[in-house]
Amino acid sequence: MTNTYTSTNPLGSERIGKLIIKFAVPSIISLVFNSIYNIVDQIFVGQKIGYLGNAATNVIFPLTVLGIALSIMFGDGGAAFVSLRLGRGDKTEASKGAGTAVTMSGLMGIFLCIVISLFLEPVCRFLGATEPVMPYAVEYGRIIALGLPFSMFAGCGNALIRSDGRPRLSMLSMIAGALTNIILDPIFIFGFDWGMAGAAWATIIGQFLSAAITFVCLRKTRNIKITRAYLVPKGGMIRGVAGLGISSFITQAAIVVIITLQNNLLTRYGLASAYGAEIPLAAHGITMKVNQIVMSICLGLASGCQPIMGFNYGAGQYDRVRKTILRCIAGSVLIMAAATMVYQLRPMAIVRIFGSESELYNTFAAKSFRIFLMASVLNGFHICTGIFFQSIGKPLYATVNSLARQVLFIVPASIICCRIIGVEGVLWAGPLSDVLAFLIAFALMMRELDHLKSSPVLTGREILANG
Repeated sequence: MTNTYTSTNPLGSERIGKLIIKFAVPSIISLVFNSIYNIVDQIFVGQKIGYLGNAATNVIFPLTVLGIALSIMFGDGGAAFVSLRLGRGDKTEASKGAGTAVTMSGLMGIFLCIVISLFLEPVCRFLGATEPVMPYAVEYGRIIALGLPFSMFAGCGNALIRSDGRPRLSMLSMIAGALTNIILDPIFIFGFDWGMAGAAWATIIGQFLSAAITFVCLRKTRNIKITRAYLVPKGGMIRGVAGLGISSFITQAAIVVIITLQNNLLTRYGLASAYGAEIPLAAHGITMKVNQIVMSICLGLASGCQPIMGFNYGAGQYDRVRKTILRCIAGSVLIMAAATMVYQLRPMAIVRIFGSESELYNTFAAKSFRIFLMASVLNGFHICTGIFFQSIGKPLYATVNSLARQVLFIVPASIICCRIIGVEGVLWAGPLSDVLAFLIAFALMMRELDHLKSSPVLTGREILANG
């Protein structure tokens, strides 16, 4: 006996390669354009204001990442919840999970906006802002905070739209917002001479447009129906959705911890070096944001595979899950390998995009790319592993995978290396933690792949009995 819903849904029957292209390409484009939000401002600000402006955007960047973290927790968690329930044929529970995710992302966005607005200056100081950088950071951050509810709603909603089987609409939302930001940035920064404020306003107008398109798309879903009743969050459903998305939250939230720690280490040990405090702060921030764009390609590939893996795992079609994750890993590793070669061979070609600075600045920026991202090829595997464990409903494995690099290794490595070799210790902590985290991710993945290989394919009756 076969599961009728599984056999008629393309996620359970169409060729894996065709499905990956269908879902991953729009997801990659969406996330790349979303990452552009964080780097376009920096390009134009660098041209207009210089490295102090870039340092200010780096100080505010952790607040943006925190918003992304909360959005992804409910977005990825909701998407995994929806995919697993649709794989079992339970559209009602899938719809309830989607409604809960939408409401919680909106509420978290409003809460974060209020808190940041009230405590912006002490927060900037905590995030590593020096006195020369502080005025730019406050001017930029006060406006960016207003856009967080819109960006968080759009991020969560787009993950749900992909899990509903409409990745192209998700892509449209993110592209529209990013293009708006790109067009308005030079107009506001140079044309109106608004400087940092112009960059911030261009960003949140783009975020508002993305949120508006996402809202319209969520009202016209196919497999899930988000009614008013389903928008009321309930404790059990919140735990179920957030539990599946917790590893994504940890991954992103840990970036906030890392950037905050590294910003403070860079300014503290930079003062004792020839570079000073502001040069390492600005240059390393560019390295992080450029790499985030490449990482977003891998994350887009993995997120695009998430509905395929989640649906087929829920349907008991473990052979299809295994094929999907192996192809996802292969693609991600190739992407990161190509990026690593560019980081090593042509770092200054990237640095010059953000404006012309002193030779001292260029020297540290080139070192940041070459040293900190030396082992970044391993991150392609790491990203796929985290999304895979989310997709199959194993949040504990996903959380361990996320914590390994983001907290357990890079935090102590940064502190210890700085005490030994000074400001460049922040850079050497990157490859050290990448290698150690890869070993843990590899062990967890091999264990689960063996389990999938040995597990029998379930029949429709068995699926319903276990559901």
